[in-house]
Amino acid sequence: MSDSLDANYAKAYGGKAGFGTSPALLMIDFVEAYFDPDCDLFADVDDALQSALRVREAAHKVGIPVILTNVVYQDGGLDGGRFFEKVRPLRNFLRGNPMGDWPRGLTPTENELVISKQYPSAFFSTSLASTLTAMGVDNVILTGLTTSGCVRASCVDSMSHGFITTVVRDACGDRHSEPHEANLFDMQAKYADVVSEEEIIAHLNVL
Repeated sequence: MSDSLDANYAKAYGGKAGFGTSPALLMIDFVEAYFDPDCDLFADVDDALQSALRVREAAHKVGIPVILTNVVYQDGGLDGGRFFEKVRPLRNFLRGNPMGDWPRGLTPTENELVISKQYPSAFFSTSLASTLTAMGVDNVILTGLTTSGCVRASCVDSMSHGFITTVVRDACGDRHSEPHEANLFDMQAKYADVVSEEEIIAHLNVL
């Protein structure tokens, strides 16, 4: 293949989703497990959290909805199905485990919605899609952890539910740069526009 990767994909996947007129910010699974070096889910993603917090501040300034997700399982993980069976570190999200708490610097406000989930996508078996539709939202802005897991799954479902989807590169993180970059590349190609923190804040500031 003589073409560069970018040039090759641009032939088929060079389209832009653009921004909607009524966005909501989704902050996916920013929980302590990814920030505690002693946890097997640790991912060294503080930069992503700080970026997401700045995007959140911009969202609050213009009054758009902010929704946070976490992962919570009942005792024994009975509601986690095959996902809980497959991924052993999900035991950190059994109800009451401190690894499922919000990390330092992130506390949901009374005006923010928290959605607890059991599977990768923020949309699967939750009220998120119907809640966003009821709010009149047409554009879902994604931040969160991890890029190759719950962010990607939520991105695909967001697009599949009919929302214009935007992924904020700086505000997503993963345990390794290669799956992070590969999944950002693929989301940009097929499901969403991947933008910088600077770009999304500039967009929010002119709403």
